[in-house]
Amino acid sequence: MSRGASQPALSAKSKKAKTPKKAKGPPVRKKRSPKDREYLFPEEVDELMRAARSIGRHGDRDAAIILLMFRHGLRTAELIALRWVHVDLKRGYLDVHRAKGGSDSKQPLRGPQMRALRQLKRDYEGSPYVFITERGAPLSSRTVRHIVARAGEEAGLPFAVHPHQLRHACGYYLASKGHDTRAIQDYLGHRDIHHTVRYTKMAPQRFETFWED
Repeated sequence: MSRGASQPALSAKSKKAKTPKKAKGPPVRKKRSPKDREYLFPEEVDELMRAARSIGRHGDRDAAIILLMFRHGLRTAELIALRWVHVDLKRGYLDVHRAKGGSDSKQPLRGPQMRALRQLKRDYEGSPYVFITERGAPLSSRTVRHIVARAGEEAGLPFAVHPHQLRHACGYYLASKGHDTRAIQDYLGHRDIHHTVRYTKMAPQRFETFWED
């Protein structure tokens, strides 16, 4: 074809501009069901512990995980980092080292925690960590999530259970008992008291004396 010859006409298909694909937006957030509570009641924690004891070879360990996360408001990262040097079984105290820049504290250990920890010390010797696998390695966050979720299923709770619900359960329980907000803040290691106020706002006991009948 000579240089001066005209170019062949483009077909209609070729002329049609390609429509760019629309970028996918963020996933639509599902509405929370009324069953999707972010905390557990103490009796539900007891059910979790009973269920955990009935599953597998590590029932006592798994029940102790649930107990300590509830009684001390532990995050998963705080639980798996717990070492025996943080546990004073003679005097009955636990050194709680908070994650996320939280405030550390020394908290008393009561009978249930003391018994559970003594059992763990007998059953899992030779590791500096309190909660370990059969091979002596510290538990992973994933394993702890699996332990708690499996206990929730075994207990027949009508919603999915995850470890952080145990920390919230601790906060709501302490607030329901009328404990001072500042004391709860220090116990849970909150830097900002606004994170603690959520528990006292939900405690119905503070309204009990508003009406006599």
